[in-house]
Amino acid sequence: MELLKSLRQEFPQTPLFLSTATLAGRSVAVEKLTPYAHGIFFAPVDYVWAVRRVLRTLQPSLVLVAETEIWPNLFREVKRTGASLAILNARISDRAFPRYRRLAWFFRAVLPSVDWVYAQTDEIGKRFIELGSRPERVRTAGNLKYDFAARPAPPDSDVMAFLERLRPKHVWIAASTTAPAGAGDIDEDDAVLAALRELAACHPGLLLILAPRKPERFDVAAQKLDGARIAYIRRSSLPAERSAAPAVLLLDSIGELSGLFSAADVVFMGGTLAKRGGHNILEPALFSKPVIVGPHMENFQAIAAEFRKAGAAIEIASAAELASAVSRLLDEPNTAAAIGARALDCAQTKRGATAKSLELARQLYAASLPRYRPAMPWFPLLWLLSRIWVGGARRREQRARANRRRLDVPVISVGNITMGGTGKTPCVLRLAADLAQSGRRPGILTRGYGRTSPETHLIVPPRAIGRAERTGDEPQLFVRSGLAPVGIGTNRFQTGLALLREFPVDVLLLDDGFQHQQLARAVDLVLIDALNPIAGGEPFPLGRLREPLSALGRADLFLITRSNFGSLSSAIEREIRRWNPKAPVFRAATEPCAWVENSSGQRYPIAEPPFQKAAAFCGLGNPASFRRTLENLGTPMADWLEFKDHHRYRAGEVTRLRGHALAHRADALVTTEKDAVNLCDSCDSLLAPVRLFWLEAKLVIEAEREFLREIERRL
Repeated sequence: MELLKSLRQEFPQTPLFLSTATLAGRSVAVEKLTPYAHGIFFAPVDYVWAVRRVLRTLQPSLVLVAETEIWPNLFREVKRTGASLAILNARISDRAFPRYRRLAWFFRAVLPSVDWVYAQTDEIGKRFIELGSRPERVRTAGNLKYDFAARPAPPDSDVMAFLERLRPKHVWIAASTTAPAGAGDIDEDDAVLAALRELAACHPGLLLILAPRKPERFDVAAQKLDGARIAYIRRSSLPAERSAAPAVLLLDSIGELSGLFSAADVVFMGGTLAKRGGHNILEPALFSKPVIVGPHMENFQAIAAEFRKAGAAIEIASAAELASAVSRLLDEPNTAAAIGARALDCAQTKRGATAKSLELARQLYAASLPRYRPAMPWFPLLWLLSRIWVGGARRREQRARANRRRLDVPVISVGNITMGGTGKTPCVLRLAADLAQSGRRPGILTRGYGRTSPETHLIVPPRAIGRAERTGDEPQLFVRSGLAPVGIGTNRFQTGLALLREFPVDVLLLDDGFQHQQLARAVDLVLIDALNPIAGGEPFPLGRLREPLSALGRADLFLITRSNFGSLSSAIEREIRRWNPKAPVFRAATEPCAWVENSSGQRYPIAEPPFQKAAAFCGLGNPASFRRTLENLGTPMADWLEFKDHHRYRAGEVTRLRGHALAHRADALVTTEKDAVNLCDSCDSLLAPVRLFWLEAKLVIEAEREFLREIERRL
């Protein structure tokens, strides 16, 4: 839990997912860890098809595996995606190691793929090396369980309120009791109840909190209490008022035990009398509580040795000694306090594994970018088609370069190498504003994707009234900004000549121009989206790259956009440097400015949305960017709808959007400025009484002055 909290603090904008392998584990995770994880799911069975489906969905940059979860297909597929992989809190018990050693041939084929193994102890590290881990990639980091934060249950919790009403003289907790491991083994619930009967005569007012390890044991424990005629209350049936004092509180709940250790005088740790290998004694130790354990601590051998050496726990050899051990600690509070103090010292001196693991996660996350791998059997076909795509793109580029034309004014190309949105339109607008402020007279050249006008070249003055159908949606945003005249046409050279004839432009911004090699440029600015930096790492259709990553070598400048939505900037820059070691790299973020009512144009402060609950929709190349923006603003979203990029909203679709909003009790619809220009003329009347707002946003560039100096130097 502490590691998960630390990861959330370290990577606040990065989605964090947690997998569990059992129903009980999922139940605890959902109850305790939901605030720190974007999703909690069952780990996939270790079949290639299942693992690949999960990895394709999540596209992780880093996979952290806990303790001894060694899954060959998971490990192999994680590395095939380019993600980093580490085993944290690595552990192989004395009992399990002989079995693992017999399968060493198997582990030697699996463990070398792990980037790092952080073992609990030196001895465990040696075991991983013997099983096949690379020696230089194994470190001793300590036990994450030592970093447990001792948080008492809140005073107003049901159990603490019950204890306050009851006011028992002593509280004894039997924690995580287990069933027999096999024939002839001990049932720890029976042992605890037998000890309670012995203690009842000499310790009146003693309350036992019995906490079985697994939920399926709750009813079994209740039946044992009924059979022994011991007065008890189940945690799930606590009375609201003061009642007759029971001898036992049966804790039939998950995830509540650790906070109750603060109320205990003595703790017996289950799983230590039965042959279960023991349970973690650090939690009660961090509350300075004296802990009684049986002879079976094989799974926590290092911890047990430390506590034994310091005299920080009471060890008993059998169930027959349990009652006397509890009685001694209750009768000798000074002895109990001294043992508890030593236990706290032992637990605290071994802390620090979380910090080491967090530093490792930081380094690995900065070194990896996920790559999408399509499912079989489509992969070979898509691989072949992508090679055909690359070959065709190279031939087109060669022809274009051979016939390259140059305009009389310098050209700044703003482009990318991925399909989908990377923020080119906001970047062009930002550059146009900055260039105009510096005294230049910018113009904008754009293809005008999706326009219906028949003109080969369309020259539009700033703020000219028009429709997206005629110009295309992105050119319409350029025109509405009033920053520069806009030239629209597929032949950017001829369009540029036409623009220069009509307006006194001294610099041209070429929108989406990285692949448009026919027109010479002074600056090639390439945008990389922090939310989808390498688009699967392969050219279309195997991935979503327009051309191979090697094309990054042509760029003069890089701008990592939406850097405020993720923590991958370091990894992105590392990838850029593989292909282009010299071009400066800058970062940019999207900053919301205002809510704009579509019908009236009235602007509202971003912190004071003029609605209570909104249904959101967009048609963008990367819709996740808009959704993340709304989430960061805390916008109450009743519904979310996505459309394809450059989508034109017809009257019927607008009516359906209204229906969605009303069905979800939303009083407004929210969208982007780009989507607003794609709405039909009568959209506001069709949406009534639902109001429509679009989010005005701008691009904010880190170190903007230096960024502009780099551009001016090349101009």
